[in-house]
Amino acid sequence: MSTGTPYDDDAPLELPGSVVSTEWLAEHLGEPRLVLVDASSTLNRAEEALPGALRLDLDGSFSDPSSALPHTAPPAEQLTAAARALGVSRTSTVVAYDGKGIFASARVWWMLRTAGFDRVAVLDGGLPAWVAEGRPTGAHAAPPAAPGDVELVPGEDGFVGAEDVARALADPGATVLDARSAGRFAGTEPEPRPGLRPGHMPGAVNLPYTDLQDAHGRLLPLPQLRERIAAAAPEGRRIVTSCGSGLTACVLALGAHLVGREDVAVYDGSWSEWGRPGPRPVAGPEEVSRGPGPARQE
Repeated sequence: MSTGTPYDDDAPLELPGSVVSTEWLAEHLGEPRLVLVDASSTLNRAEEALPGALRLDLDGSFSDPSSALPHTAPPAEQLTAAARALGVSRTSTVVAYDGKGIFASARVWWMLRTAGFDRVAVLDGGLPAWVAEGRPTGAHAAPPAAPGDVELVPGEDGFVGAEDVARALADPGATVLDARSAGRFAGTEPEPRPGLRPGHMPGAVNLPYTDLQDAHGRLLPLPQLRERIAAAAPEGRRIVTSCGSGLTACVLALGAHLVGREDVAVYDGSWSEWGRPGPRPVAGPEEVSRGPGPARQE
């Protein structure tokens, strides 16, 4: 019979929410149902790891290899296999962190949650917060010998494509939020990926993902989150989030979820797709739309 204790193998480890503190994680490290994953992107990957953390490769097994775009969500069979290889089972609880506060870890939260797995959270502040508090670190753990048994089925509305985004841009009941920096949005800063046009989608609203965090990479308190999201996307509107390659768009999706905005989708291709040379309209540094569609003053 289950005792209901935190270390009971038959009892799932319940989360306090979609974001957990370093204190909560420190208290629950080592519990058998916890799967702790380092989701750091190649931009901020480090050898230093939280105790027991497994590497989760958003550039590899957790992306679709058939796509020419970075970080494209994999099909159900691949996503399931990748999660199982990390030991994720139906009764697991997954906590994702990364080396840049909250940057790529929200992508793991979004992929699992929209595929029907609810016991997943992001570590607030990530590795920097953990280290700043003097907590222990070490090497990454080896993947478990026995795979998990989770079954993941991505929903139809979690990720959307370019045509869905085009419709959202024309819909007064929707707002497309761009999580890139103000300079990249305006087209005055270079894109990190070669060959992309500078600027933004005409009609999109800039909400840099860093605007939802404090100076230490932790999410702002809920009242401030609610205020900043509502200022960019008024209450009652559907939200579609975008960024450079689908990572930090999920930070905006996480913030929206935390303040009760559930009508949210992530543009999987993001600027890596929309910004390629082609017919899709772009409002650039001179505020001239390149491609079909009217010029627009932002």
